[in-house]
Amino acid sequence: MFSSARVCYTLFITISTRKGGRGLNQTSRILEEVKKAVCGKDRVLVWVLTVLLARGHVLLEDIPGVGKTTMALAFSRALGLDYGRVQFTPDVLPSDITGYSIFDKESGTMRYQPGVILCNLFLADELNRATSRTQSALLEAMEEGQVTVDGVSHRIPEPFCVFATQNPTGASGTQLLPDSQMDRFTVRLSIGYPAPADEREILLSRQKGNPLLQVRQVVTREELLSMQQEAANVYVKPELADYIVSLVGKTRQDPMIARGASPRATLSLGAMAKSVAYVQGRDYVLPKDIQAVFVSTCAHRLLLSAEADAKGMRAEELLESILKSTPAPRI
Repeated sequence: MFSSARVCYTLFITISTRKGGRGLNQTSRILEEVKKAVCGKDRVLVWVLTVLLARGHVLLEDIPGVGKTTMALAFSRALGLDYGRVQFTPDVLPSDITGYSIFDKESGTMRYQPGVILCNLFLADELNRATSRTQSALLEAMEEGQVTVDGVSHRIPEPFCVFATQNPTGASGTQLLPDSQMDRFTVRLSIGYPAPADEREILLSRQKGNPLLQVRQVVTREELLSMQQEAANVYVKPELADYIVSLVGKTRQDPMIARGASPRATLSLGAMAKSVAYVQGRDYVLPKDIQAVFVSTCAHRLLLSAEADAKGMRAEELLESILKSTPAPRI
């Protein structure tokens, strides 16, 4: 069985203890800085940093109060990113996100008032409490890095990443995110409750003030953009591209899966595998990089069949089975 948790913990140890190429050194510094504010969640931190390097977006599904906002703020501080946040409620309008045009009396023309999403790291807090119309305001931004208001497109500054949080399905005042939006998130993660020792550390750390104030910037936006480009340039052999396509293709053939992963999932899987290789100091992808990210990259994109639901099966279990039954190429 390929355990994503085990792989990510191994990655964290590798990043934290080894010194090598630029990617390894920089990621180590970033993670150590974020850990000042986020205790005991090394696996999630590695995932988030990997998504950032892959130019992706993160969906955090968890109960309130486990540190989702703190983690987003810590990353924005460590990376020197402009930060924007909206607490989504049913009365939030699309224009609150994308911006709007107002009449300028002096010039006699319409002037664009930028929305909060025109930043580097946007936290969409409790996204599944908003109406579908407001949720859809994120679609263009996440896919194309721009927003269109009154027929005029406005570019979002790079780098750009959406951290969206959602309360568990069935929580008060929530509704399911549309499939088109779920497919735009690179991974779906859960922070979970802290271990008792970590919760104790969280409590004691507050005696010295807000831990977020201790997080300092360790890379510039320009350096992060350069790291993203270096990760994108990581080499993928044609045999491994075939392996990725084969894995995604099997999600469309499994009788327990009513709707498999999309071509966007294929691209996300390739980008995440490159990012995993990069944070380990390699400029080439290995099969284990793909295996490490396959489940978390694809699970939230699947629609299970009625039979699978009746049997209580989970998307993660089906994806693990696909991994085990699909031979990896020898590199």
